[in-house]
Amino acid sequence: MPPAAETVLDEVDGKEGTGGPKPPPGSPRGRLRAPAVAGPLAAALLTAALLALATRLSRSYPFGPVTRNIVDLGQQYLPFHAYWRSFLLGETHGDVFLNWNSGFGAGFLGDIGTYLSSPFDLLVVLFPADRVELALYVVTVVKITAAGAAMALLLLRMRPGPWPVAAVLGSAYALSGWTFTFGATVPMWLDGLVAFPLLCLVGEWARTGRRPVLGPVVVALAWTANFYTAYMATIGAAVVLLVRLLTAEETSGARQRLAGALRAARGVLLGIGLAAPLVVVVFLGTKVADPTPESTFAPAAWAEVLARFLPATASLASPALYIGTPALALALTLPFNGAVAPRVRAGWSAAVVLVTLSLQWEPTHLIWHAGASPNGGPYRQTFVLCGLLVVAGWFSAARGVPRPTALLAGGTLLGLLAWAAHGSIDIDRWTYPAFGLAAALALTAALPALAHTRGTTAGEPPAPVRPSRAPAAARLLPVLAVVLLVAAQAGEAAVTGKRIEEQQRDKVAWSPRIGPWHTAVADEVARADAWPKYRTEPGEVPGGNDVLIVGGQGADYYSSLTAEVTSRTLASLGFGYYAKGRHPVTLDNPVTDALFSIGTRVRSVPTEPVRQDALPRATVSVATTPVPPLVTVRPMKRPATHPGDSAFAEQERLLGADVYELPPVTREGRTVGARCPAGSQAWFWAPEYRGGAALAGKPRVDFEGKPPAVRAPMRALGTVPESGEVRIELSPERTVRLPRQPVGCLVRARLDSAVRQLTATGATEVRATGHTVTAQLLPGSTGTAVLAAPRISGWRCAAGDAEPRPARAYQGLVAIPLDGRAHTVTCSFRPPGLMLGGAVGLTALLALIATGVLHRRAGRRAHQPAGGPAAA
Repeated sequence: MPPAAETVLDEVDGKEGTGGPKPPPGSPRGRLRAPAVAGPLAAALLTAALLALATRLSRSYPFGPVTRNIVDLGQQYLPFHAYWRSFLLGETHGDVFLNWNSGFGAGFLGDIGTYLSSPFDLLVVLFPADRVELALYVVTVVKITAAGAAMALLLLRMRPGPWPVAAVLGSAYALSGWTFTFGATVPMWLDGLVAFPLLCLVGEWARTGRRPVLGPVVVALAWTANFYTAYMATIGAAVVLLVRLLTAEETSGARQRLAGALRAARGVLLGIGLAAPLVVVVFLGTKVADPTPESTFAPAAWAEVLARFLPATASLASPALYIGTPALALALTLPFNGAVAPRVRAGWSAAVVLVTLSLQWEPTHLIWHAGASPNGGPYRQTFVLCGLLVVAGWFSAARGVPRPTALLAGGTLLGLLAWAAHGSIDIDRWTYPAFGLAAALALTAALPALAHTRGTTAGEPPAPVRPSRAPAAARLLPVLAVVLLVAAQAGEAAVTGKRIEEQQRDKVAWSPRIGPWHTAVADEVARADAWPKYRTEPGEVPGGNDVLIVGGQGADYYSSLTAEVTSRTLASLGFGYYAKGRHPVTLDNPVTDALFSIGTRVRSVPTEPVRQDALPRATVSVATTPVPPLVTVRPMKRPATHPGDSAFAEQERLLGADVYELPPVTREGRTVGARCPAGSQAWFWAPEYRGGAALAGKPRVDFEGKPPAVRAPMRALGTVPESGEVRIELSPERTVRLPRQPVGCLVRARLDSAVRQLTATGATEVRATGHTVTAQLLPGSTGTAVLAAPRISGWRCAAGDAEPRPARAYQGLVAIPLDGRAHTVTCSFRPPGLMLGGAVGLTALLALIATGVLHRRAGRRAHQPAGGPAAA
């Protein structure tokens, strides 16, 4: 390798080539450092500018009035980041172990590891509370920008070449179709986008025997930030390392290849071990999470796969493979580029083809997704293939523009690909115009680049006429080529980002921006909050995970780690849910308010329809009612209650009192009839029902059941008239079978009596600190103390001075047996897997320290003069 190239590689790797003193900035060696800095910096700036342009073109926040909060971005990531900001600033009731705001008490460390453990997420503390959306957008942009810079850095490390091309390709990777389709709306997955080039760089260090300590640290950061996509990135980095071991000149021997592979394996294992305290908690959390229906993988039609290489295409059912027409064209020239060594061409071409095929074969699909086919978006690993395509394009262009024969062959493949995809349903009206213009600009960029290459390789002297102009013209050719290349890649990426965002807003669920509605509810919650004396329920706010944005302690909770016991317990009591059970929602019911000690409830009535391009507004009211304390005492023997498994009967069993009349019902066509006590409140429970229901003379109440994804909560229909006749008119949107007991009539006097009884025998004082609850009981209390929180894995309780033991369950809630001698009960929550993960992490840390010490000693021996100290 030429000395100049070696200097570039060493500078990118953070090491001087000769080990000598640092050269001055103006020296030739100092100038050679420019690619190592200029390439990643230019990639970052270009990526950030194009992201902002795409957002502006789509009229999305913060460069327009339209919401970006589609699906999980609005229902998970925005609320979690709002809570994360409050948590980091010490403004929450819970701690790192437990989140008291959500799901009546949910484990938080697993959610941190799933959604919030990226170092980039710490940026939210730099923004005020009413600018969380802006903070999340900035976090998203910074992650994508970092991915572009990391890829440019990797390319220059793998092979020296023109840094502007590395910058363009780095930006192409960062602004791939995967990024616009998934990453921009699932920000936690963007950490995998950043991790892939960094893990490939770790592989380069392992292959050449460098950075034995820094490598595992990078792996640990990647797996800590988001282990789901880091797992995929690690597989992709292993593919890259394998190709490099087989094709790079530095590892031409079998011993060198084996040593490099073993060093890489050691680094990955140590890094994963360092991340174990968080990874193990998340992994065990998924084991007890509410299970989603099993998904069977069905490969996409190849026409759909080919279409996703083109701009402005969007779909969850096919892999998002767009990297830009210029970048794709360069990748397609590699097999035909005679300037590249045959084994390099064969190695990278084979890697791209095999990884592409692995997306479509179920066994390898399961390997990519850790053995379980995901629900929604079966091609989440596509960013790895996008990275491989970019690397292939770099190896073809690093030593100059490919020759005309390679350009012609690659262009022909590109044209065939575009023609084969023309019948795909994913083709947008912008697809072929953007593709054609980008291809034309890329071809135009190749012409001055080829002319410059001929001029520099022919060795002919400049023309005798106007000799002073010849060098300037020669210097302008590569500049013109780069400008045209940037224009082709940038314009197409901006159009693609714009169209994908617009298509997503039209086709999937969305949430409005945070606005006056949220602010009004948050203000009322803050004024009413009396935790842990009782809970304050913020009620329905547009979006999801509402309590994480506005505060309070409610049922609303949406996480991949929503415990099955939480989902099932709440569903059995009449609560509704979305996302197949992982998003329980609030239930405005006085019985469940008593069960979960909800003393203050905020209710909202929107003043105008919720729109994508306007801030939501509502009239907010607050109601406070007496409820039992957070810890109550139940007798040894439960009083007899109504039989059956209806939500009304389940509420009564947990309450310990009959408070409903459960009449037999008749159904004639679309009318449900029953008889109840006059003045009682009629409730309708039909979790799978979608449509309207109205008590005679009362307004219609809507239900949104859609099994298995959506379960409708029970709803109040109105007061039973003096006649006692209950007639419910249904207006279903589809045929549905109602449960056996869909009607319950609440007698308020019975409920008030039950509340008074539970209050009289319950805790006299409750204290809550972070993940621990302590309750003072009446002397001689017997039976079972019940903490109004779902009995999720990790709760340990004790009565009096007894040793804490795993909590028992009382109808799904945390329970502690009482024998009449204890005056207090204490319950603490510790995430399952924390001790195991900590032990693994400590072992990995000790092994990493030992690795560093041994490497340092080996380095000293290598630099020791022959003959040892005595020879000196």
